Amino acid sequence: MRISLITKLTIGTSLILLVFMVFFAYINIATFKTMLMEAAISDADKLSETIIKTTHYEMLEDNRQRAYQMIQEVGTLQGVDHIRMINKSGHITFSTEKGEIGRYLDKTEAGCNMCHTAGEPKVQASTMSRSRVYFDKQGKQVVGMAKAIYNEESCYLASCHFHPPKQRILGVLDTIVSLESMQTLISYYRNRIIVLTIFLLLSISFTIIFFTHRLVNRPVKKLLTQTTRITRGDFDVLVNNTSRDEMGELSDAFNQMTASLKSARMELEEWGKNLEAKVAERTSEIKQMQTQLIRSEKLVSLGRLVAGITHEINNPLTGILMFANLIHSNPKLDLSLKNDTDVIINEAKRCAKIVKGLLDFSRESIPQKKPASLSQVMEGTLALIGRQSSFLNIDIVRDYQPDLPLIPIDEDQIEQVFINMLLNASQSMPEGGTITITTYTDKEEYACLKITDTGIGIAEENMEKIFDPFFTTKSDKGTGLGLSVSYGIIERHGGKIEVQSKMNEGTTFVIKLPLDPTDRENPATSSPAV
Repeated sequence: MRISLITKLTIGTSLILLVFMVFFAYINIATFKTMLMEAAISDADKLSETIIKTTHYEMLEDNRQRAYQMIQEVGTLQGVDHIRMINKSGHITFSTEKGEIGRYLDKTEAGCNMCHTAGEPKVQASTMSRSRVYFDKQGKQVVGMAKAIYNEESCYLASCHFHPPKQRILGVLDTIVSLESMQTLISYYRNRIIVLTIFLLLSISFTIIFFTHRLVNRPVKKLLTQTTRITRGDFDVLVNNTSRDEMGELSDAFNQMTASLKSARMELEEWGKNLEAKVAERTSEIKQMQTQLIRSEKLVSLGRLVAGITHEINNPLTGILMFANLIHSNPKLDLSLKNDTDVIINEAKRCAKIVKGLLDFSRESIPQKKPASLSQVMEGTLALIGRQSSFLNIDIVRDYQPDLPLIPIDEDQIEQVFINMLLNASQSMPEGGTITITTYTDKEEYACLKITDTGIGIAEENMEKIFDPFFTTKSDKGTGLGLSVSYGIIERHGGKIEVQSKMNEGTTFVIKLPLDPTDRENPATSSPAV
């Protein structure tokens, strides 16, 4: 069974209070009882002294009847149990209880033993030594006070009787007073103390419950509720703090912790999103690297194969073309065969062109690099092919970065790449369009040239094949080696080619070549835009 905090505090505090208050009540009642007992003994002593003083003159005149009568009247007072006189020999000479007159009291009996030590009487004894508390025959508690009657000068010089001067004590007046009223008062006081203790205990307990609930339990419940909401992921609601004590400081600290957890959670979520994006980006880069590696391996293997094949084909093809030209120029040739020899010569030249392309593809020539500007190389390429018929209906838009740094490249090889790119762009726009050429730097790592056309685009299923040798979408012309050769050239320069395309919207090729740090401070002079 779950016990709440306020219940535990109340029970614990109440038990502690109960122990201390019971102890306090016990000490208080015991002290009160002692005080009443001392007061009763003092009253009994004073009563005995009063009786002795009152009967002194009657005893001097030897008027014992009058003295005993006075003692009898005092014995009728409320609270007085009985009074008796004991002579020096231990006999009771008078008692308000007639039945004990003449009885002999031994020195060890009550009323005598307090004034005797080892058989010798005490000349002086304290009030407490002369008092005794006991229960009478009726079972009532009483206090007895033994008061010595001293042999004063007036006594041993009196004419009625003679006492030796050396006899100090003539007898004892034993006064027994009832303690019933004292017991009643103690019982009443004890009951009052018990009621007051219970009242104080309940009052203090309810006060502790109230303040504990208000100052401790309520704030703790708020913190517990907030903790539960935090475990559910709710960091928006804070604990309302209205106090300036430790609970208020705890609430402030809890609110700060909640804010920190919320901030940490947002950072983790943001980090998770960034991590997903970085993982996706890195995965894409790895995939591209794998694709490039596979493509490079294919190109190397295919290049070796093509080099052997073209060498074997080139020699007989040269003979065919030479003898076809001889036959065609021979005057003895029948004119009806002229057209056939023209077809042989044209097809042989076409085969020679293909063989030349294969040789260019298979030949991994080392780039002869020197600092050059991509913008200037592009301008030279446009001057070379810009007047071709395929470019008549095409607008060239230049967007060169003015401070593009010089980079180490082989201008002839890069020009060949640009030619292949521009020819492909023009062939994708048979009805005309726009080619946009842009140069810029990327992350201070690459010098980039971007060629964007507004042509028919490349189908998505062909995007991964466009750099493969002999792959082409042109059914009537082209060997499918242009982009493969361009890819090899850029790769040998330590760069990369990226392509983006959408059907019927256009294609963008981005050529990225590494910057040379030693030449970064020498910006190229860009050609004017057209």
